[in-house]
Amino acid sequence: MSKKYDFEYIIIGSGPAGSTAAFELAKAKKKVALVEGRFFGGTNLNTRDIPYAVALDFAHTYSRIQSYPALRSQDFHFNLPTIPACQLKVIIESGGNNKQIYETSGITCIKGFANFLDPHTIAVNEKRFTAHYFILATGSHLKVQEISGTDTVKYLTPETAIKISRPPKVAAIIGGGATGCEIAEYYAELGIKTMIFETSSRILPREDHEVGDMLADYFTQKLGVTVLPGCKVVALEQDEFSKRVIFRHDNTEKMVRVDCIVLATGSEPNLNYGLENAKVKYKPTGITVNKHFETSTKHIYAIGDCIGGESSTDCAQQEGLILASNLINKTKNPVNYQGFIRTVNTFPEIATVGFNEDDLLKRDRKYKKSFIKLSTISASKIHNFDYGFIKLLADRTGHILGCTIVAPHAELIATEVATAIRHGFTVLELASTPHTINSYNYLVKLAAKKLVKKH
Repeated sequence: MSKKYDFEYIIIGSGPAGSTAAFELAKAKKKVALVEGRFFGGTNLNTRDIPYAVALDFAHTYSRIQSYPALRSQDFHFNLPTIPACQLKVIIESGGNNKQIYETSGITCIKGFANFLDPHTIAVNEKRFTAHYFILATGSHLKVQEISGTDTVKYLTPETAIKISRPPKVAAIIGGGATGCEIAEYYAELGIKTMIFETSSRILPREDHEVGDMLADYFTQKLGVTVLPGCKVVALEQDEFSKRVIFRHDNTEKMVRVDCIVLATGSEPNLNYGLENAKVKYKPTGITVNKHFETSTKHIYAIGDCIGGESSTDCAQQEGLILASNLINKTKNPVNYQGFIRTVNTFPEIATVGFNEDDLLKRDRKYKKSFIKLSTISASKIHNFDYGFIKLLADRTGHILGCTIVAPHAELIATEVATAIRHGFTVLELASTPHTINSYNYLVKLAAKKLVKKH
């Protein structure tokens, strides 16, 4: 490294992408600085994955106990203010916002928001830092859509929605994607009257229609959630008594009064830190990179949510690992994205690996599928739960193209299919693998056997 630079690498953003790259580079004895404007460890560790897992586990447990006939009791209640404390405890135990973890590994931590002054210089808190190379891992933030009143009406975000200490009577969740559905279920399981608004024709529009339809049915029938697809929220209002959500449905404008509004309207990349000064090209959808994560400025790389597209904690971590490895070893290995699992942590869980049916139809790819309802297997009867299914997709040679699972523990079940996809196993090999007959995982064997018969 030239002596004219303060660091060999400066990484902006300490989420799964940035942290992974920082640790790998530091392990290789590179001089690394990590810049973080909020919480060290990033959004997923401090405000998303970990706290959501704690909150949802609590709500699911409470709801299951309440619905179990032998355990039902009028005296059974919860203490909601303890949940944020539990979340914080788990965040700390998981290493959230802990600079010492990085500093122990030889990484210099810089707290504050970075802004490029030129392609080799950033400013943080009025101090200047230079580097030979930069890695941008700045993540994303809540996308506030064109809804009138968001500047005057107090609303909750995905970060604050799961930290409430007092349950509202009526809550409106605006956005029926994964996060919106998780929040809606969390509230409904706590006994809050909940409605969820989604502009698309179904909730979870990224998934196949059976997924959104089944979750909507479960929400409605079991949790009492009011599901409102095809509804565009146009304005928010409030007075001293309540808040109001104004929405359009079938060209008619309607209004509903609520106590609490949560915006779960999706996310967009963080791009406002002087990228123009670094001559880094970007669009509103993300920083422009090639398959090796190089930006238009060759010594600057970008990974994770800030490059747009579909991302996840696992993908971001893998991007950080591969980029660091390429930089250390002077190689150009691409990331293998096969087998990453997309999840929705509702109950039942939803897990998608590889292509779903909508993906294949859009690509005009030929495929065969099997569809097995959860009620088919004994685990459904043992646990008295039948909302769910597996959909397995394969090509004409029997190689697995994708799988969608709606079931308890769907994320774990999907891992087997992810392994099969990543290593090129066929449905015959999957069907011949032993499975525990009384587990939810038996769905995989039945789906694979059904596809074997079709080949």
